[in-house]
Amino acid sequence: MNVRLTPQQEEFVKRQVAEGRYLSEAEVIREGLRLLADEVEWRADARRKIAIGMEQLRAGQVVDGEQAVDAVLTNLRQRRPRAKGA
Repeated sequence: MNVRLTPQQEEFVKRQVAEGRYLSEAEVIREGLRLLADEVEWRADARRKIAIGMEQLRAGQVVDGEQAVDAVLTNLRQRRPRAKGA
């Protein structure tokens, strides 16, 4: 595979190697592709979760946000060990 970079991209890649962040230019490109793949996967997962949430909303499976947060905080307070002298 042969890839052409803009002069700015090429300079960025070279700078990453020169600053010691990566051992080679190929490593910089591989890391960039890995991060892109992670982002694509994250977006797909977010879309799936949003679709599930929208279905739950349409089905009336909702919880009041303030009540939910209050319940979590109350639960955490009950589990937290008390400090000596408190």
